[in-house]
Amino acid sequence: MLDGHLVGNTDQLIGEPEQIESANTTSITFIGHKKYVPLWEKSKASAAIVNRSLGLNSPGDNRAFIEVENADLAMASLLDLFVPAPLKLEQGIHPSAVVDESATIDPGASIGANSYIGPDVKIGANTTIHPNVTILDQAEIGMHSIIKSGTVIGERCVIGHYSILQANVTIGSDGFGYRASPDGKGIVKITHIGNVVIGNQVEIGSSTCIDRGKFSSTTIGDGTKIDNLVQIGHNCKIGRACLIAGSCGISGSVTMGDGVVMAGQVAVKDHVTIGNGVTIGGKSGVINDVPDGMTILGFPAVEAKETLRQWAVIRQLARKK
Repeated sequence: MLDGHLVGNTDQLIGEPEQIESANTTSITFIGHKKYVPLWEKSKASAAIVNRSLGLNSPGDNRAFIEVENADLAMASLLDLFVPAPLKLEQGIHPSAVVDESATIDPGASIGANSYIGPDVKIGANTTIHPNVTILDQAEIGMHSIIKSGTVIGERCVIGHYSILQANVTIGSDGFGYRASPDGKGIVKITHIGNVVIGNQVEIGSSTCIDRGKFSSTTIGDGTKIDNLVQIGHNCKIGRACLIAGSCGISGSVTMGDGVVMAGQVAVKDHVTIGNGVTIGGKSGVINDVPDGMTILGFPAVEAKETLRQWAVIRQLARKK
């Protein structure tokens, strides 16, 4: 199944995958980096998926390695064999759910207890709405998507097919749009009349907030994965297959290309354009446009090698003092 090569063997029945430090004799673990190789000798695991590049060829007595090109991807495939039984939600609408009579819900969809489905909402086939979800007027959700408890999907927002929204996600709240009043004595709220459009196979982590557009749409491209506690401002355009780690803050009207990787706690200034295939190091502050393919780091974020040189100079100056 893993397209691997067996080194050694074991007669131990494998019952679960586990981290190398916590494994038991019934466990299979994985070694994807050389720093974990020394842990194998003390581990109780009977088998390990290992990167072929590590050159490991002596698993020990009654133990086995499965050599693969990429241990992380192979372990992901293995985990599919051990997925627990899914949450039991029967097809149809739970008696305690409140569903407006104008909503269109496919018979194959599941609507959990105490959920609210507003007027003219559309929910596609085999989509699962967990208990205590709120879906407001004219929102649309495609097929085979999963919306977990506590999530709020605002009016007129659109969720694609095969997408997953974890608990307490908020889609379509008002953007952070304010201006000083003409007399300079107050703050005027700017109305946001747009929506949010989320593509297919998108995953959004718990307590992430995506604001609706001031006008037109805030968009999230197909295949993008967003971690917990991320803020995405109004009218952002996030490309396809992006990875956005936890606690990032993306200001309004940012445009991100395809395949962008954003590490944790990155902050992005409004109206910035980030090109395709850009990688942004953790806690960086992006205040200027970034060309395709760059790796940037620091505050303000610049090309990573330049940031590292700056840090080296600062260390040298500190030592001289």
